[in-house]
Amino acid sequence: MENQLGKLYLIPTDLGDNPVWEVLPISIKKIIDFTDDYIVENEKTARRFIKQIHPEKSQPSLKLLLLNKFTEDSEKVSFLDACKDGKPIGLLSEAGCPAVADPGSDIVKLAHQNNIQVVPLVGPSSIIMALMGSGMNGQSFAFNGYLPIDKQERKSEIKRLEKLSQDHNQSQLFIETPYRNNKMLEDLYATLHPHTRICVACDLTLPSEYIKTYSANDWQHIKVDLHKRPAIFIIHKD
Repeated sequence: MENQLGKLYLIPTDLGDNPVWEVLPISIKKIIDFTDDYIVENEKTARRFIKQIHPEKSQPSLKLLLLNKFTEDSEKVSFLDACKDGKPIGLLSEAGCPAVADPGSDIVKLAHQNNIQVVPLVGPSSIIMALMGSGMNGQSFAFNGYLPIDKQERKSEIKRLEKLSQDHNQSQLFIETPYRNNKMLEDLYATLHPHTRICVACDLTLPSEYIKTYSANDWQHIKVDLHKRPAIFIIHKD
């Protein structure tokens, strides 16, 4: 008789250095209680997170597989072997929700292909929280990842997203490498129509949380330092 397949649990993590129980539900501890196999982006931070959630958990019993941009597709095929043996697997993101702007989506795809039950758990998503706090259209939106680094290509992409937002009444979300955040905001208000709205949402869930939406014109007169602060940018032209 074949083993019953184990489940793949999508386990959110916190978005920064704050008490985990301020942003995560107790249901996550219940899953970590009985799960020893994990797919993670970074072993050190994953172990630290698991220890925060369940201090009594035996660290030597944990089996961690590393998933990042360097992981070959041929390696990923075996990542769900524990589920095939009837054991649960936890998929952890470095920050926030797994499989959303995150390499974990490849593992979820494999789980579906192998008829393994996928169980997403409740936790913070910086993308959704930024949209919630922006005052922009939450009925239609798109997350665009990173914009081009090249100056002219970036300008063209900003204008393209602005036109999309106007033509489809669609909020356009994207991110930047944290040390380039200030330059990103400058590029936005220099490129966009003066009345196009820009939302900056950074340090979400942290004591230094900052969420503001102003027109491109107004942002030119606002002083804020976004350097090395995880941020989401949203634009919308009415």
